[in-house]
Amino acid sequence: MTGVAAALDRGAAVVLPNPYPLTSVVAAATAEAVNAAKGRPADQAVALWLAEDGPWAELAAVLDLDPRGVALARTLLVEERVTALLPITPAAPRWVLDAARQGFVLVFGSCWAPLRPLLTHPLRVSSANRTGRAPVAGPAAARAEFPPDVPVLDAGDGHPGRDRRATSTLRVTRAGVEHVRPGAQCHTHGGPAAYLAHLRGKWA
Repeated sequence: MTGVAAALDRGAAVVLPNPYPLTSVVAAATAEAVNAAKGRPADQAVALWLAEDGPWAELAAVLDLDPRGVALARTLLVEERVTALLPITPAAPRWVLDAARQGFVLVFGSCWAPLRPLLTHPLRVSSANRTGRAPVAGPAAARAEFPPDVPVLDAGDGHPGRDRRATSTLRVTRAGVEHVRPGAQCHTHGGPAAYLAHLRGKWA
């Protein structure tokens, strides 16, 4: 953990595991570092990873959502562990605007307990894969996929390599929740339509 934390502090990208059924991710303080590790253009969009209450509150204050929508977005991020496209206002701070595209910012909010010491400030994050390849399932696959200068954190959850997927992506607006990209959550519930129906039933 110490070596990975030091790498993040100096601006390097690292590979971090997620709990089953999610794949690993690449995280860093900047999008440029994440994209370099993935072998793709430096300006490609990546998600913000917000696990602490302070940065989330700062983002929530500038979301173009009503209070119910803000609460729903937070629940989707923390409990469902999806990636969410969230609408922002022009009042958003620079660290949010830098990650925004066409009025939306992509956010990942999972905070798996073993990773909490590393998530005390906003990071940039993307699925752990080199361009054109599938996301890696865990640390062993990450070491085979990424260059030696990209540290990989070992934190097994008892499900090595088992049918893992990147997160589903949902868009939250004042009109409701839309499906954007399939992933682990959709697969678990039998597809995008079934997953959205599950969410509607859960919070009806």
